[in-house]
Amino acid sequence: MPESILKTKSKAFAIRIVHLYKYLQKEKQEYVLSKQILRSGTSIGANVHEALFGQSKKDFISKMQIALKEASETEYWLSILTQTDYIETRLSVSLMDDCQELAKMLHATVKTAKDNE
Repeated sequence: MPESILKTKSKAFAIRIVHLYKYLQKEKQEYVLSKQILRSGTSIGANVHEALFGQSKKDFISKMQIALKEASETEYWLSILTQTDYIETRLSVSLMDDCQELAKMLHATVKTAKDNE
């Protein structure tokens, strides 16, 4: 299977989230919110990867919708971490931009897949 842009971008985003998690744990001694964003932020790519090997079109759509929900949750945690001064605005904006780009791609993917059912 050829490498999809969505798969590549969601994996790169997950790696950024892992680095954020390590930073929050080591530098900020933040252990609860950091685990929340680690789970949701890495789950996006995991669900995209799983969707690409789905057993059916419904399975594919379901996994992509889960990835979209995880992107939404990740946006929420990023806003909380920013508003509580755990991460700088500059970093937050960069991560939020990437997360929103993934959400737009996921939304378009789900819509296209549903339209072609």
